[in-house]
Amino acid sequence: MPQSRAPRSLALLPTDLPPLARRVFTNRTLNFNSIQVVGYDMDYTLVHYDSGRWEARAYESVKQTLAERGWPVAELHFEPQRVSLGLVLDRELGNLVKANRFGHVRGACHGTRMLGFEEWRAVYGTAPVDLRAPRWEFMNTLFALSESCLYIQLVDLLDQGRLEPGLGYGHLYREVRQTMAATHVEGKLKGEIMAAPSDYVVLDEQLPRTLLDQKAAGKKLLLITNSEWPYANRIMSHAFDRFLPSGSWRTLFDLVIVQAAKPDFFSGSAPCFRLADERLDYYCPYTHQLEQGAIYLGGHARLVETSLGVEPDHVLYIGDHIFADVHVSKDLLRWRTGLVVRELEHELGALLDFGADQVELDARMADKALLEHQFAWLRTELLRAAERGRAGSEREELERRLRAVRSRLIELDQRVAPLAKQSNELANPVWGPLMRCGNDKSHLARQIERYADIYMSRVSNLLPYTPFAYLRAPRVTLPHDAALG
Repeated sequence: MPQSRAPRSLALLPTDLPPLARRVFTNRTLNFNSIQVVGYDMDYTLVHYDSGRWEARAYESVKQTLAERGWPVAELHFEPQRVSLGLVLDRELGNLVKANRFGHVRGACHGTRMLGFEEWRAVYGTAPVDLRAPRWEFMNTLFALSESCLYIQLVDLLDQGRLEPGLGYGHLYREVRQTMAATHVEGKLKGEIMAAPSDYVVLDEQLPRTLLDQKAAGKKLLLITNSEWPYANRIMSHAFDRFLPSGSWRTLFDLVIVQAAKPDFFSGSAPCFRLADERLDYYCPYTHQLEQGAIYLGGHARLVETSLGVEPDHVLYIGDHIFADVHVSKDLLRWRTGLVVRELEHELGALLDFGADQVELDARMADKALLEHQFAWLRTELLRAAERGRAGSEREELERRLRAVRSRLIELDQRVAPLAKQSNELANPVWGPLMRCGNDKSHLARQIERYADIYMSRVSNLLPYTPFAYLRAPRVTLPHDAALG
């Protein structure tokens, strides 16, 4: 008799977690099986763009507008390595800074010039800065890269006296921000993308399957985006339709809300309008329950909750903007939250490549800690010997041992320095890793830790976990854990 074969599905049982860069990371344990509604942002969440191409085009569009006003920007060009997610603009001083989780500045540039340790320490001191003050502007999303790059370049021109007299750093930022906003609002850039989406949109074949699984598991899916309907429809069709049995992305979603005006969508009570026959009926605000499969403009989150009859802790909202998507929905609504950080793939790849060197660096830093302990102990013994009036021979021996330890420390520092420099330049040669600030967590990492229940590099990372996953937060390490081995 021929040997029977196990069903193919059993043969494909996973034997390990996904590769590190494609995992879902959990800050607060989330039982996905208990989630009844999953809402998604669109741009840089469900739809990922070639950020270098998109931001370069946005940069050039703003630059052209400024050139038409007579600004001397012809020699400027987009330099994405000068900026990074998680940095904070100081509009008062024209600086770009990186802060740790406590709000201590640990690196800064003025314009495009990186400030040395003594320079930024003289400006910001050793106390934490209040990053909630109006002078600070967070780089929360990839859309901020072109804006921030242009701003710090213009700070250079302002310092050189090449811009109009009396223009301050704050006013300069407002000019850049308003011009960038006009570029998006007027639809010029979005029109180019709609005309040739394949030039900008990065397809993800696993993404539609991820959402199909969630829908098959009984979850209601929502699209809540600030984009307008024509743009959203064109881009979602390009990204999804070819991979779906139905041929239409709209079959995935129970509700679609465009021009949501986030973050106000989560806190306000704006009127809601239903889309009918590809046009909006602006005369009849929609105040009763939202209907499944329909498309709406505006509205607010409480209307969504009441229409779907769902409690806040059974709603998961996933976006890419730490404030407009995650912070507000978590703080005000108590929804469960997920953050998409696409750059995480590149960063985790760099960390894995540096793995052996990191082990070496950690070992050498442990050696350094012991030598510094010995050095401090010998200095104290010298003080005590002098206090007790001990013989010169004893003090000489202590001084000899002190010199020997100092020599070993200097030698060790020479070995550590290049490794530490490489570690601090991973992912970005200027600002280093997104999630770290030296040995500490970065301010961005703290924001993610505080407001995002889960985070991942792309939505399709959820696919292998299935809609029934129990996403368990790991045991949090404390400083004394290292001593316990």
